[in-house]
Amino acid sequence: MGYIQTLKRIREGRTDYRKRKAILLGKHVFATVRISNENILVQISKASINGDVVLASAHSRELLKYGWKGSRRCIPACYLTGLLAGKKAKAAGIDSCIIYTGLRGFSSRIGACTKGIIDAGLDVPVGEDALPDEERISGKHIADYALMLKEEDEELYSKVFSAILARGLRPEDYVKHFNEVKDNIMREDGD
Repeated sequence: MGYIQTLKRIREGRTDYRKRKAILLGKHVFATVRISNENILVQISKASINGDVVLASAHSRELLKYGWKGSRRCIPACYLTGLLAGKKAKAAGIDSCIIYTGLRGFSSRIGACTKGIIDAGLDVPVGEDALPDEERISGKHIADYALMLKEEDEELYSKVFSAILARGLRPEDYVKHFNEVKDNIMREDGD
């Protein structure tokens, strides 16, 4: 018996065809979350014969337009990117979607993006216990860690939070800053 070669996208670890088939057969609009080393990309797509059609998308770099000074890949940034993508999808006439993670597991950052999409007004079938709590989404854990670090080791504090401090944001004010940016996003009409 000869050697049977596996599909290229399975070999490269890029596609889970069992999940992909379920998405195609279900004919649902789906949201994908891509996390890179510096940014988050949320796309709301519909599968078609010729390939997926992106109906709405948001990139964490877009948060800079709304005044975001924090990290672009932390849990609060994921939530805000999901919120932005959800608002764009709502403006495009989409009412519901499902989360497609592909080969990546469902993590707290994907959960934060999902919570943002839900808060934008889209219906997403997900259990509330799978989503991060409000304190985590608003960045309270970052502010608490910054306060603790500032009291214990000022040098380590300035080293760990150097990028945020260079942008003019004190990490202790993360929650306040998060709420300001969230209000800016919610105030804007859909793109």
